[in-house]
Amino acid sequence: MRTLKRSLGLVASVAFTLFGLLLVTFLIGRVVPIDPVLAAVGDRATADTYARMRSELGLDLPLWQQFARYVTAVMQGDLGTSILTSRPVLEDVLRVFPATLELATVAVAVGAALGVPAGVLAATHRGRWPDHAIRLLGLVGHSVPIFWLGLMGLMLFYARLDWVPGPGRVDVFYEGLVEPVTGLVTVDALLAGESDVFWNALHHLVLPTAILGLYSVAYIARMTRSFMLDQLRQEYITTARVKGLSEARVVWRHALGNIAVPLVTVIALSYATLLEGSVLTETVFAWPGLGLYITNSLLSADMTAVLGGTLVVGTVFIGLNLLSDLLYRLLDPRAR
Repeated sequence: MRTLKRSLGLVASVAFTLFGLLLVTFLIGRVVPIDPVLAAVGDRATADTYARMRSELGLDLPLWQQFARYVTAVMQGDLGTSILTSRPVLEDVLRVFPATLELATVAVAVGAALGVPAGVLAATHRGRWPDHAIRLLGLVGHSVPIFWLGLMGLMLFYARLDWVPGPGRVDVFYEGLVEPVTGLVTVDALLAGESDVFWNALHHLVLPTAILGLYSVAYIARMTRSFMLDQLRQEYITTARVKGLSEARVVWRHALGNIAVPLVTVIALSYATLLEGSVLTETVFAWPGLGLYITNSLLSADMTAVLGGTLVVGTVFIGLNLLSDLLYRLLDPRAR
């Protein structure tokens, strides 16, 4: 019975959050200073054409009826039709989202692989130069605008040194050589046996994932340091040292093992942030993902596509939060 109550509470919480997300995106679409009717018919349309399109979009209905229609359409998988591409927004999002997923996944992998050891190192050398260096890296990662880092990276490593390829997911020569199956170019290239395309796509990932990964490293390292400092002050750490355990065993097995559960939440939140916050990175690197799609739609006053993309990003964020919560309960018996 207790498990059933908790499950129902979790479902109710997710449903309420999704409802709030739908309400916020709906209200944003109504308060932005962009007329969706004019965006659809153009500013030279006749009054009759304008009125007919307004009626077709349901904008002549009371606000609560518009919201009810919006919720019903979204529940049926209808996010509207993009003015820019003349295709269903959901179809566009499914086409471009794998590019963002690929970019964010590699970036968060880099962030976790470097951020966790960096945080442990900073905590075990508190007040010394490794701690100061890692905290400075965290400050840079959070303070420097990501679009500026992207532009400087392109100018230095692409234009000057020619160490990395230019913008895009692959060179123009390789475009269209691999049939999209998963939408992830590296995975599709391996499935097709196209090693040249795989390595070219991997090289294109290096710079944008390094830029995004810097933000992830800064966040994960800072949180890991905080968690580790708290654990290193606990009595069980003193007991382990008194028993003669090596410092490496005390730090990496006992202390780090006890912060593994909250670290799962931190990494999941970092992943969600990268998925929703890669707009500027994708714009700078001409990366054909969801961020660039939303940016181009906004510049074209295509609010249907903008709100559809925003809704998808919000849903992914909620899903990752739910996943981290479930993993937290799974890994920590006290949470159960």
